[in-house]
Amino acid sequence: MDHPVEGTLLWQPSLAQQQNSILRQYMEWLNNQRGLRLSDYPSLWEWSVGDLPAFWGSIWEFFDIHASQGASTVLSDTAMPGAHWFVGAKLNYVEHVFRQRTSERPALIYQSESQAATALSWQELSDAVASVASALREFGIEPGDRVVAYLPNIPQALIAFLACASLGAIWSSCSPDMGAASVADRFRQVEPKLLFAVDGYRYGGKSFDRRTIIAELQQALPTLQQTILVPYLNPAVDLLAFPKTTGWQALLGRTTELRITDVPFDHPLWVLYSSGTTGLPKPIVQSHGGILLEHLKSLALHLDLHPGDRFFWFTTTGWMMWNFLIGGLLVGATILLYDGSPADPDLGTLWRFAAQTRMNFFGTSAAYLQACMKADLEPSATYDLRSLRALGSTGSPLAVDGFAWVYEHIHPDIWLASISGGTDVCTAFVGGCPLLPVYAGEIQARCLGARVEIFDQQGQSVIDQLGELVVTAPMPSMPTGFWNDPTGRRYRESYFEHYPGVWRHGDWAKLTQHRGIVIYGRSDATINRMGIRMGTSELYRAIEGLPEIRDSIVIDLEMLGRRSFMALFVVLNDGQELDPPLQARIKQQIRQTLSARHLPDAIYQIAEVPRTLNGKKMETPVKRILLGVPADQAANRDSMANPESLSFFIEFAARLQNEP
Repeated sequence: MDHPVEGTLLWQPSLAQQQNSILRQYMEWLNNQRGLRLSDYPSLWEWSVGDLPAFWGSIWEFFDIHASQGASTVLSDTAMPGAHWFVGAKLNYVEHVFRQRTSERPALIYQSESQAATALSWQELSDAVASVASALREFGIEPGDRVVAYLPNIPQALIAFLACASLGAIWSSCSPDMGAASVADRFRQVEPKLLFAVDGYRYGGKSFDRRTIIAELQQALPTLQQTILVPYLNPAVDLLAFPKTTGWQALLGRTTELRITDVPFDHPLWVLYSSGTTGLPKPIVQSHGGILLEHLKSLALHLDLHPGDRFFWFTTTGWMMWNFLIGGLLVGATILLYDGSPADPDLGTLWRFAAQTRMNFFGTSAAYLQACMKADLEPSATYDLRSLRALGSTGSPLAVDGFAWVYEHIHPDIWLASISGGTDVCTAFVGGCPLLPVYAGEIQARCLGARVEIFDQQGQSVIDQLGELVVTAPMPSMPTGFWNDPTGRRYRESYFEHYPGVWRHGDWAKLTQHRGIVIYGRSDATINRMGIRMGTSELYRAIEGLPEIRDSIVIDLEMLGRRSFMALFVVLNDGQELDPPLQARIKQQIRQTLSARHLPDAIYQIAEVPRTLNGKKMETPVKRILLGVPADQAANRDSMANPESLSFFIEFAARLQNEP
């Protein structure tokens, strides 16, 4: 393929593919049942955002939602924040998972670096969830209690989540590659009653013992009453070393039916975490009903997952894509879990997994696809990928050459469903559409029910111009709020302060002439590393805890068309030198306190951190300067305490622009 440019047509769905899609079935159902005259996706999208109660009511009916108590109204208030969905309805996410139970196919297939692919039947999953749920009741877990997990992407994590949610308890998880301080900052906010934890994990061919961190977490979480230890590295791990700790195996084997507790539509299902630039990570609360409807819509209509499809997304339990992946059970898909490094023993690991499991939908990150491209992998020539019909990409913008590589080296007739959304809504705002073509560098469409627009600096909606991605109408999976934010102040400040009544997501984007979306990166100072949004405040606490460091500023320069690059700039105390040993200590501090994902690509010494008159680090202006915005447009020097500090970054930006 000649070098394509943004907007080059790469793929079109065949007529048969369109007719066999669930989205087409839904459109025909709407036309027949509701008397609509929807002929194509643009008309369907316009209707979905123009009549929100009718659209979401149709999702409820089309997917035959079961509720022990119906709703008095679909949407009682369209204000953001403050929208109330399906008022009065009572249901449970877990019931809708097990409605798909069948003996014809497994519920999940699991593989790790140390274990070959193993299937778990729906019966085995149901029995395990029922048994663990019974044990949780014995431990006193009730609706509204918080259950947290420090687990890798293994079946036990899924079982524990479903057991927790079946009781109406509230789930929250972190990946075990995160350090104790970072996990405690998250879990302490929700005051958990019970912790699921793993003794260790394997990644990149190495074992990582987590027993010390478990002990630290038990000390850091004063509300904790019980710990369930999953022996992943060592089946004979000593439980006596931990207070009030029970082994995973003791929860299994109870012969009991799964009892599911119905809860209000807006009852919390889980708490996810998304970090801003100041303060602790934001504890985002999402509801049983909101997630249920959103994931049914996204997975069935936008990703076209049918019952029996084998659905995979490479993720950890600390990324919202894990929550999205397990939602595949809601549509009857067999979900595929992989725990380990995508590069161990080589970058072909996940492609081998796809071939062995006869994967139908392969979800991954743009960074992984770019890595495969740079490594000159030839997946279709090396592995049997005949079952693979679709590829999902998210986490960061996929560049034009990444799109082209997919069609050249995986398959010319594969559907590339690039998606973009966030932890904040646990879904995509913009994503795949099985009825539309794929253009290089573009996400196919704005998702149904998501009134996405691009605002210019004056807050006006624009087309074919770079601007802020905003959502101008509510969605059911938007947070019901943040935990411990009773007035809603922190929630409003996070999304609605810039444009009152409008959700500002923090992405730079463009709506193209044919209504595709191009995402260009973050417009705020939040770090996006491999799809995980992280706050700079966590890094600063770790870095500036070192005696050699006086001050610091970190900038994520991820941008479409350029390599991911996170730069850390440090101000040293007198007499210190940024030599290799100090750089190693900085990285070790970050790795131990937070995780390896937080490691900067490079560290530079500066004289001063640019600050406002009230002392705030000027992360966003510095980022804009480093991305090529003229300094006078990026920063107001009159509002700075030290305007001369920008000189370093202006010169640094000039060097960056001259790099290939």
